[in-house]
Amino acid sequence: MSGRRYRAVLTGAAGGIGQHFALALAPECSAMLLVGRDSDKLAALRQRLQVAYPDLSIDLVTADLGTDAGRTAVFASAKMLPGGANLLVNNAGVSDFHAFAGQNSAVTESLLTTNLLSPILLCQKFIPLLLAQKEAQIVNVGSVFGDIGYPGFAVYCASKFGLRGFTQALRREFSDSNLRVRYFAPRATRTGLNTSAVNAMNAELNTQSDEPKAVATAFMDFLASNQNERILGWPERFYVVLNRLRSQITDKAIGKQLAVIKRHLPS
Repeated sequence: MSGRRYRAVLTGAAGGIGQHFALALAPECSAMLLVGRDSDKLAALRQRLQVAYPDLSIDLVTADLGTDAGRTAVFASAKMLPGGANLLVNNAGVSDFHAFAGQNSAVTESLLTTNLLSPILLCQKFIPLLLAQKEAQIVNVGSVFGDIGYPGFAVYCASKFGLRGFTQALRREFSDSNLRVRYFAPRATRTGLNTSAVNAMNAELNTQSDEPKAVATAFMDFLASNQNERILGWPERFYVVLNRLRSQITDKAIGKQLAVIKRHLPS
């Protein structure tokens, strides 16, 4: 167990990407805290992991991270991990593909809470614990849409743009400490998070998407690297750079897709 460097807290562990993150992280962990809303999926995941890694300490927290009680429960359990947590992976997230003018305000509020406010507040709770470690890190899981505003995903993009900016600022704020703050951004991924409308649009636009296992493999490669930020996929990385430098070129490229997007877009 001494070679296992991480004592990890993983949110969104019951989801499509989250389960694969847990499976990929487990060989590198001496202890794990898996967080999600579906207790049955979390229990099944723990059973699967403990069959493969019987000496791995695995705890579960079923919680709504949109509440202070949920975040407090996660933090309390993280403090009880043997040695204390030294890796926080903010992976929990939701999406909503919808025309903004008709988007339900409750959905908008829930999306912003889950994707942006909750990880911010969880980071704030965890900072004293992480600073007490010899080495520690936070990895916020964003999206390529944290760099590229895309029709039908206005609020989702807002949440991920915000998470990327928060991560960058926090990284700089703690650059003189033992705490690293990093950002990992997948592109389209084949999970249940995608609606049939999103899948149909992606198929018509020939949008490339990744299997969750491939994303988890890339995540572990990122953890082992010295990079502060990684964005997955080509041509997505190209458009991210282009959008940062010359956004009007990206405007034109996406404008050519707009008729197809609107055909699939719930209003």
